[in-house]
Formats: sequence, structure tokens, C-alpha cells
Amino acid sequence: MKNKALFNWSSGKDSALALYKTLQDPTLEIITLLTSVNQLYQRVSMHGVRVDLLELQAKSIGLPLEIMQIPEMPTMEIYDNIMKETLKNCKVQGITHSIFGDIFLEDLRKYREDKLAEVQIKGLFPLWKTPTPDLIQEFISLGFKTIVVCVNERFLDKSFVGRTIDQDFLNDLPADVDVCGENGEFHTFTYDGPIFSTPILYEKGEIVYRKYEKPATNESSNTACDTSDESVYDFGFWYCDLIPVSL
Repeated sequence: MKNKALFNWSSGKDSALALYKTLQDPTLEIITLLTSVNQLYQRVSMHGVRVDLLELQAKSIGLPLEIMQIPEMPTMEIYDNIMKETLKNCKVQGITHSIFGDIFLEDLRKYREDKLAEVQIKGLFPLWKTPTPDLIQEFISLGFKTIVVCVNERFLDKSFVGRTIDQDFLNDLPADVDVCGENGEFHTFTYDGPIFSTPILYEKGEIVYRKYEKPATNESSNTACDTSDESVYDFGFWYCDLIPVSL
């Protein structure tokens, strides 16, 4: 009997590699992909990817997609409540495991595991503690293709957004930037690779700049980079809009 699992799908490269590894695990059956989406803009939280592209990914992967609608700039309390209700519904479907593409952020893993424990679901982290240079090389060698859709200006300038991750991109990264962007330096959209039946076709749209406003209350927002680190409000983000291409 396989354990039923939900996969937390961000639309980016770490999710893609973690899903690739999970699909090879004979003890797990992925019931659904779960993605949080900004309710106001209908884009993947933080990544800024349109829902249309997210749905095309799920169709190409061949798995159901559940979208968790998150208000613009929620407090952690609001976010936690929405997540808890979503997980309760998953529990009803017999789901016992929740899978993430996190690599080495200890506080984020603990947060996830604590919240999952409240509904008796176990967290799984197939990429955990693997050196990020090894992960990105494995990702590229497997034939995955991914484009940078968001960069944090604290670490990278506008020139990095809209680029495909390849050896040239990695060579151009500053020494203090993790090659997988695990500290929130950049986010990606994966459009081809061994988990997809067909590539996701898109065109690059405009590049825009956005800065998050600090919440008016004392509660942190989780919208910016999935973190409670208030330094995220001191810096802006460059986004490259991706537009689905119709055949």
C-alpha cells in the first residue's frame, strides 16, 4: 500500500527536481499538486507566474492541481488558517504526507513540520541537505529548463531576471548568491524536463519592479519570500512576466 501525498508545487526548479525524485519513490502516490496563489493578481505567490501557466504545468505533468487562494499581504495568522483548512481537506482524502522542495532552511522546515503536526501529516523533503551546486548540476543534466522570473535586488540586479539557468548564468552569479537561490535571491519557472509530457510554451513579457510594504500590524506577512525576516521590506523585486503561447 502506497502512502498518499500532496506535493507543494511552486512552479520552479526546486519543486521540479523534488517532484522528479518523488515520482521514483515506490512507497508514495502523489494525489495532487498544491500551489498558493495571490488572490488579487491570480499569480503564483512570490514567483509572479500566471495561473494559466501553472495549470499548463499540471496538465503536462499529469497530476491534479489544487490552488490555495491567499489574500494580498496576509498576516501569518490568516495564512496559517487558510493552510490548516486546506490540509484538513487533504486529510479527508487519505493524504498522510506533504512533500516540499526545501534544501537547507532549518527554520522554514521546522515551521512546516510544526503546522503539519497539527493535522497529523508528515513532511517529506527529498532535496534536504544536498549541496546546492550538486542539485543545480543534476537539474541541468537531467534536461530540465527553467527561467528566472523574480530576483531580489538585495542580491541581484535587473539583468538576471528573464534569463534561463545554464552554465553561463551560474558563472555570472555573485559569490554570495546561492546557486539554487535558497535564500530567496531568485525564483524560477520550469517549462521543460523529464516530468513534463510536453514543454510549456511562453513568451517573455514586460519586466516590472515591485516593493512590498510592511504590514500595518505587528504581525509579519509571509507574502515576501516565504519568510518572517523583516529585511525583505527594505528591498524590491524585479519580475519578468511570462505569457502563455497558444498553439
